[in-house]
Amino acid sequence: MSAVEMNLRMDPQEKALRDMEVRQFNFETFEKDKENGRIPRQALGKDDFLQLLMKQLAYQDPLSPMDDKAFIAQMAQFSSLEQMTAMSEGFNKLSNSLSRDFARIAEMISGSGAASALGKTVEIFDGFKTVQGVVRSVTKGGDPQVLVNGFYYDWDQVTEVFETEVSE
Repeated sequence: MSAVEMNLRMDPQEKALRDMEVRQFNFETFEKDKENGRIPRQALGKDDFLQLLMKQLAYQDPLSPMDDKAFIAQMAQFSSLEQMTAMSEGFNKLSNSLSRDFARIAEMISGSGAASALGKTVEIFDGFKTVQGVVRSVTKGGDPQVLVNGFYYDWDQVTEVFETEVSE
């Protein structure tokens, strides 16, 4: 007899009593979990799915076991869930790796841009005024600086690089 058939055979008072018992049990379980520092989740993972499947198999009616097609479908769902989880973890690792690589590439490009300006005339806006002069030195690193007219400026402040030197 399925749960639906059982509900149809219960009178309204029995159903209300059962529903009240279920709500009480859920409330008590939630409160105990809260006291123990466990927080309920809204999403189920592969371990939850496997536990549900094992419980379903353990408590199935031996006189009318689970339909083999339904069992195969659930196993296929579990397999798909496991593969999607593995793919998600792989994408996260790849994303983290690419982020680090892109940061290093950006650092190298920024540094090589500054180095290529060595000996050339640049125009720099330092936030207050525009300065023009020849790049005499370049520092390395993620935030390269250029030495112009005796002062170091961040490479990000350079607005123009000229091919030929302008007289100082």
